[in-house]
Amino acid sequence: MHPEIERDGPGSCPICGMALEPKDISLGDEDNSELRDMSRRFWGSAALTAPLLLIVMREMVPGHFLEDLLSGATQTWVELLLATPVCTWAAWPFYTRAVASVRNRSLNMFTLIGLGVSVAYGYSLVAAFVPGIFPMSFRDADGQVAVYFEAAGVIVTLILLGQVLELRARSQTSAAIKKLLGMAAKTARRIRDDGSDEDVPLHAVQVGDRLRVRPGEKVPVDGVVLEGTSVIDESMVSGEPIPVAKQPDDKVVGATVNGTGSLVMRAEKVGADMLLSRIVAMVADAQRSRAPIQKLADVVSGYFVPIVIGIALVTFGVWASVGPDPKMAHALINAVAVLIIACPCALGLATPMSIMVATGKGASAGVLFRNAEAIEVMRKVDTLVVDKTGTLTEGKPKLVSVLPIAGLDEQEFLRLAASLERGSEHPLAEAIVRGAESRSVALVEATEFQSITGKGIRGSVEGRAVALGNAALMTDIGVAAGDFADRAESLRAEGQTVMLVAVDGKFAGLLGVADPIKETTAEAIAALHEEGIRIVMLTGDNATTANAVARRLGIDDVVADVLPDQKVAAVKRLQAEGHVVAMAGDGINDAPALAQAQVGVAMGTGTDVAMESASVTLVKGDLRGIVRARRLSRMTMRNIRQNLFFAFAYNAAGVPIAAGVLYPFFGLLLSPIIAAAAMSFSSVSVIGNALRLRRAKM
Repeated sequence: MHPEIERDGPGSCPICGMALEPKDISLGDEDNSELRDMSRRFWGSAALTAPLLLIVMREMVPGHFLEDLLSGATQTWVELLLATPVCTWAAWPFYTRAVASVRNRSLNMFTLIGLGVSVAYGYSLVAAFVPGIFPMSFRDADGQVAVYFEAAGVIVTLILLGQVLELRARSQTSAAIKKLLGMAAKTARRIRDDGSDEDVPLHAVQVGDRLRVRPGEKVPVDGVVLEGTSVIDESMVSGEPIPVAKQPDDKVVGATVNGTGSLVMRAEKVGADMLLSRIVAMVADAQRSRAPIQKLADVVSGYFVPIVIGIALVTFGVWASVGPDPKMAHALINAVAVLIIACPCALGLATPMSIMVATGKGASAGVLFRNAEAIEVMRKVDTLVVDKTGTLTEGKPKLVSVLPIAGLDEQEFLRLAASLERGSEHPLAEAIVRGAESRSVALVEATEFQSITGKGIRGSVEGRAVALGNAALMTDIGVAAGDFADRAESLRAEGQTVMLVAVDGKFAGLLGVADPIKETTAEAIAALHEEGIRIVMLTGDNATTANAVARRLGIDDVVADVLPDQKVAAVKRLQAEGHVVAMAGDGINDAPALAQAQVGVAMGTGTDVAMESASVTLVKGDLRGIVRARRLSRMTMRNIRQNLFFAFAYNAAGVPIAAGVLYPFFGLLLSPIIAAAAMSFSSVSVIGNALRLRRAKM
């Protein structure tokens, strides 16, 4: 349960004593060696403990034949025979972990379990073999020294039951990852150079391979459609049931299911670079991470075990001095009850179980949390900063306006601009290149290409100096737009992004690109406003264009014409005002701001750099996922607080009762058997409460 502990092979955590979990989850048979071992020990101990309980409750057996058969020393030796395998073989993992906790100076639940069981069994063993060494304070009214083999055996069995239930629940938390892994295609149909097909294992597919996807087949890897049209069920990554239409140049995601059409695609991401592989890695990392609230449980646990041992010693001392006869027997049994009922396993499970279930739940809805801290902080966000291109919009801009100056041929103007833009990876550059190609403009190679961050690009096309970008770039090179400045402003008011073009040091015209707003953006903005979140658009685009988009969507504030480093400054400014800021973006230029925000939200349709910088990824780039993430965050933290309450309240009430505070008033004592049952029940209640998150509605 402590992710900072890593080993080359299986073993136990030196902090909490639990078995280390595998770092990488595979689709094959899971290595549940600890669960198998604990289950074997539980069933073995249960088979031996059942007759132990029958002996203890022999007065209730009809005919009383057991009372006649088992009397005096015979009963003691039968109990010893039954309890010894339970308290040695079955309980052995508890002893080894208890010793390790002392050696590692990290006392934990196994410290108390090992101490409680060994004291009860060890005392009974001595009492069975050499009862004569015990003084009268250990003897009952008949002069007999009581033994507690049945208590020790039942304690071990109940704790083993709790361990089995916990291990089964922990294995279920990887179900989301296994489900994702199971969706991957096993083979791919690769197209040879001669046009024939061959089936190859998925690991043999390389970037650039041409693959055929027939109707009903799974898309083998991430790539782009080259030929054909179809619809693809992408619900496994988006959570949305409606199939998505695909045509040439559209991207496809590995493991999604093709519809009725046949496609030819080019592989672009394979192996660990595939979206599915990255989703699996992110979910696994998040499940191993620890939320800040877990620090509270860690601090409490660090002091709790020594305090409990102290309370057990005080309990022993009080009962040994002022308790009823036999004083020492009462002192021993109550001290053991304190040790067992105070076992802090429920406290240790409270946060990790909820986090593990929540991350799997989020993944199934297309919301990937990088770590537990993001789950905890997400519900506190009051300000969402969003980039425009690719976040609010589709990120697939189209060239809609080509306005050269008088005397300059439109085809020539577009050829110069698009040839230069071919060297850029910006989405707007792609739009210009696609627009030129759709107009049958023949492009040429550009030289001396230079990208100027936040301003534009420069270079040489067939010996002519070409510059393309915003007004700041034109100012830098001493070019004025003249009368075209007003025309540019009117295009921006329509929501177009306008780029100014200069050729040979003179203004040459305008290019206008429009990026359609995503169909889901308006709904997402409305839902975020209902959540009480203030939305700020932060974009490098012109203020007029940005404001046109903001008015259409009802965005609260706009900060335009910003460079990448200015985006970070804007986020810092909001944080300085006391806001908890989430930043949503998809580009490389958004990465610094994503890292600066309390919660960085990356669009899964964006760049890898953005996703690496963010703590939350929306697989399909749908801002409605932020609403789902907030709801899941609130449900998870409420669930964790419930778990912590169960654990704290249980121990706060259980320890005094086990110590015997009710005895002077009601004559009630808590048997170690009941203490073990209560301790196991507390763990089961925490596990059951955490698993409720799997059925929660986001």
